[in-house]
Amino acid sequence: MQSMEHESMNAEQKKSALIDLMSTTSLELTPGGAAQIADFSQIVRRGCTIYVTFLPGSDFAETMNTVRRLQAEGYHPVPHFAARSIPSAAVLGENLAALQGETGITEGLIIGGGVDRPVGDFSASIEILRTGLFEKYGFTEIGLAGHPEGSPDISAADCAQAIKEKNDYARDTDMRLYLATQFVFEAQPVLDWERMIREQGNRLPIHVGIPGLATIKTLLRHAQNCGVGPSMRFLTRKPMDMLRLGFKDSFLGRHINAPDSDPSQLICDLLAGIHADSDCLIRRCHLYPLGGFKRTAAWMHQVQDGHFEFSGRGFNLAQSTLNDPAKRGLQGPNYLK
Repeated sequence: MQSMEHESMNAEQKKSALIDLMSTTSLELTPGGAAQIADFSQIVRRGCTIYVTFLPGSDFAETMNTVRRLQAEGYHPVPHFAARSIPSAAVLGENLAALQGETGITEGLIIGGGVDRPVGDFSASIEILRTGLFEKYGFTEIGLAGHPEGSPDISAADCAQAIKEKNDYARDTDMRLYLATQFVFEAQPVLDWERMIREQGNRLPIHVGIPGLATIKTLLRHAQNCGVGPSMRFLTRKPMDMLRLGFKDSFLGRHINAPDSDPSQLICDLLAGIHADSDCLIRRCHLYPLGGFKRTAAWMHQVQDGHFEFSGRGFNLAQSTLNDPAKRGLQGPNYLK
């Protein structure tokens, strides 16, 4: 796909709009990944929204411990609730009561969860919502899964029905609901999907999943697991580029003219699509670090501070700030946003 441009934005306006789009970008972290970080303040600015995953087969106590720690260190944690991994409404209520009592958090993300057989009473996120427990325990904002390129275990018709049910629920609750997508490699599929579901009645704002600065092997593995279809075909349609990209993060990377492995072109194309459609419901970006949390956070902060210049492939970070740990901007203008 050719890069999208919009004639009405000059370079200065485009840069300002991109900084604005990225200013509220969130990150994601597993409890295991969090345990390997001694001091979050050396990696990511306080005030940042960080989603805490719940992996199939894990103990929700691990998610709770990570949420507790992130909040204590000055961050805005958002725990995942995986419907198919929740044994019962009673257990869900206990977890929500504990979270509210200990942390007072008011935002969560509900997903179906990547298991074939539900362990208890729930098989879909809407069923958790309908318990009314999130309202009971003071939650004011809930993210719900969106699938721009489908899902391996949900039919297209069921995906459409799920969007309708989530919108119906939003009209009957005081909570703010939004859609959070799996990550994509290309802007056009998510822009097309946003337009399609809007025409079908969606009114929920959308947070688009963006792959972080991971290796190509990691990206492809996660893409296959998430059901990223057209985007992955876009990434793999040029075998020689794929071969060079595979070497980019190796010791041979400096000697190979590899295509970019960062998401700058994707973000630029998203920005152009948003700017071209005043009714577009895409509001934020959500970065999936995919094991590269430190590197992805540093990249995000540089973009938020405007330390980049547009290029033929999205934008490039200023090397003087990217390579200097003292200039990673952890005390920058967005530090407490």
